Amino acid sequence: MTLAIFDLDNTLLNGDSDYLWGQFLALQGRVDAAYYEKENQRFYDEYVAGTLDIFEFLEFSLAPLSQIDMAELKQLHGKFMDECIKPIITQKSRDLIQHHIDQNNTLLIITATNLFITAPIAKELGIDHILATDPEIVNNKYTGKVYGTPCFREGKVERLKVWLTKKGMNLADSYFYSDSHNDLPLLEMVTKPVAVDPDDTLRSHAQMKGWDIISLLD
Repeated sequence: MTLAIFDLDNTLLNGDSDYLWGQFLALQGRVDAAYYEKENQRFYDEYVAGTLDIFEFLEFSLAPLSQIDMAELKQLHGKFMDECIKPIITQKSRDLIQHHIDQNNTLLIITATNLFITAPIAKELGIDHILATDPEIVNNKYTGKVYGTPCFREGKVERLKVWLTKKGMNLADSYFYSDSHNDLPLLEMVTKPVAVDPDDTLRSHAQMKGWDIISLLD
């Protein structure tokens, strides 16, 4: 069976859900706006540059989850979806997803952004399977810590291998759509890597390798 794997931020979404969640929390008065905006931008810039310390970032990004109870987090996320996420899902992204559904492919989102933020986005996109960075939950409350291996760079490969084993699947016929050079370890593994509105490093690499380069921007 063909496996179609999608990165989420700046690939299926015309924006970064993790970054937008931080901005949203600041606008809702749930974090110190000036501090959070400065740090949020710093981490995003480091991600783009390929220098991000994922554990330092997760300590920062998961902290607010531990300070808000589950019921309120659910309400906040619903508002976040309506105001910040649905407007950045392009029709081309929806069409690509539908194409793979029509082909009876197995669809999987694999993203470094944590599962609290991304699980409802996957549902909105109609994709049943998702691998994301897992925030730790103890006694029905987020602890602010990460559980297991972050789903980032080589961590995506590690998490995917475990998932494939559990599903009895392989990458013999597989797509991976991504915008970022941070995903090169996984792009190199699939049979059909596709660069989506790629950053400069990924674009150069894709051109050198002869990979498809597409845009999902309307």
